[in-house]
Amino acid sequence: MGNLRVTVWNEWRHERQDPAVAALYPDGIHGAIAGALREHSPDGVVVRCATLEEPEHGLTAELLDATDVLVWWGHLAHDEVSDEVAERVQEHVLRGMGFVSLHAAALSKPTRRLLGTGCTFLWREANDRELLWTIAPSHPIARGVSPVTVIPRHEMYGEPFDIPEPDEVVFISAFSGGEVFRSGCCYRRGAGRVFLFSPGHETDPIYTQPEIRLILANAVEWAAGDRLLRPPPSLQHAPSGWFEPGAAAG
Repeated sequence: MGNLRVTVWNEWRHERQDPAVAALYPDGIHGAIAGALREHSPDGVVVRCATLEEPEHGLTAELLDATDVLVWWGHLAHDEVSDEVAERVQEHVLRGMGFVSLHAAALSKPTRRLLGTGCTFLWREANDRELLWTIAPSHPIARGVSPVTVIPRHEMYGEPFDIPEPDEVVFISAFSGGEVFRSGCCYRRGAGRVFLFSPGHETDPIYTQPEIRLILANAVEWAAGDRLLRPPPSLQHAPSGWFEPGAAAG
């Protein structure tokens, strides 16, 4: 089967525009996420990174064909992602590629296309303490994760969260202001798996926190599914149009 192939995508804007973010993530948020994945599977994962300003945002069809899981972090530039690339990502997920949507990437074009809703939520940037509660401790993404993880400082995301009913909710968050949020949600779309995970505000050191790094690695492993069982792309979608009973297919 070979190593798990992961592409970490990031706008790479905050780190180049805000010295405070650059100090937290000198190798970019994508670099911190990639490091977490290598840390928890040093011999079993191949990680590549892609960023917004590369040709085709770094997400060519060839790269996605060679990607088992795409991890997406976005915030400032959702509208700058081309519709063509967003559709390409969606099609690859439907054909079996995993997709992990982090923090404000809930509002990204690929996430909205995959879930079919606006994915909007309440938010408040006030350095809140967040309690990340593990409510599905037997789920693979929660493997080795404590019943509650304290995030000392984070942006508040709160309900209502405009998403379809998740297949599974692994984590919920409670904030110092009393708000709650479904912060770890799983979906299956076509042959692919999708995980939304909200912790990850750019001005807080979320992706340096050991518990969060473990969750990222678990999420990628879950989103990959069983790659050996994926049919070739040509077998994953029926021809377009209606099939009439008794009519010859093709």
